[in-house]
Amino acid sequence: MKRVVVKVGSAVLTQDGTIALERMQALVNFLASLKKNNEVILVSSGAVSAGYTKLKLDRKSIQNKQALAAIGQPKLMRKYAKKFAVHDIMIAQVLVTAGNLKRDDDIQRIKNTIDTLLSNGVIPIVNENDATATEELEVGDNDQLSAYIAKHTQADMLVILSDIDAYYDSDPRKNSNAKVLKVVNQIPHAELQKEVTPNNVFATGGIVTKLKAADYLLACGKSMFLSSGFDLSDVKRFMLYDNHIGGTLFTPKED
Repeated sequence: MKRVVVKVGSAVLTQDGTIALERMQALVNFLASLKKNNEVILVSSGAVSAGYTKLKLDRKSIQNKQALAAIGQPKLMRKYAKKFAVHDIMIAQVLVTAGNLKRDDDIQRIKNTIDTLLSNGVIPIVNENDATATEELEVGDNDQLSAYIAKHTQADMLVILSDIDAYYDSDPRKNSNAKVLKVVNQIPHAELQKEVTPNNVFATGGIVTKLKAADYLLACGKSMFLSSGFDLSDVKRFMLYDNHIGGTLFTPKED
């Protein structure tokens, strides 16, 4: 049985300042199907945006973002729990910090916890502990967090579901002739140095953070699949039926 980490971003989970419940339901249905033949770990953004639905604080302030995350995290988990319960699937919350992932003993404890949950049929839902950690809120992203989790839990694949449906040979927002790069073995260094440009008010990433996550995993000999979180057709075809129509697979080059 393969182990898969699936990361979903705020741009997918949020719409008009609230949680996009239909997209969350579609995600849960997909993960329930994926779980039938795989161990599944979910890395989910959305705590800050969930908190904002209850308290309209200025999101430019780190302190306010932390407060919103503290309000929103349990709200987000309640919604996930309710939707997964329909499939008779139990979930668990696993909050980590960037500091945890820099300490070998903490990494081992996180892996032990996730291993235990998975062995008992539970889906771990991982997020940065935004209420206490400022590093992620200031500059970071759950794309990189999901890559770290994929590596340190010895997952076989990371799947990132985003408002970005694939990696293109040029910016599709500026070039209508941009073409999807279906399989990528190496990412040009210049692409990794570009400015981070999130599209959503609650997002902290963009294509650059996804490329960095992919580059990190490629260096570790692991694969990543990037596709749309708005329309799950591509990820379903690829992950459930091994049919690569859309989306981008980042995978190490075979010797």
